[in-house]
Amino acid sequence: MGLAWAVLIVSGVLETVWAGALQASGNFHRLWPSLLFVGALAASMLGLSYAVTHIPLGTAYGVWVGTGAVGTALYGMAVLGEPVTAARLICLLLIVAGVVGLELLH
Repeated sequence: MGLAWAVLIVSGVLETVWAGALQASGNFHRLWPSLLFVGALAASMLGLSYAVTHIPLGTAYGVWVGTGAVGTALYGMAVLGEPVTAARLICLLLIVAGVVGLELLH
């Protein structure tokens, strides 16, 4: 079960990678970000598919999406210059709380 959780978290982080690569690909006109997008997307989906064989689907999907959403928002703030506001950070904390709740209550 521990391996499934580790794979799930890595897959969520890869969701952040493919989202960032998608933005950097320039509508798939730039080769390397486009290839990174495809590779990270495939690896992320493969990891999620493995995780759902050991973790309930609703929990696994919620953790995967939450990890990717929080990671992507933080990437946007840290690297892309998106605004960092108290309201945005509180919303991210609420996502994390929801993901932790899903894990604790499954």
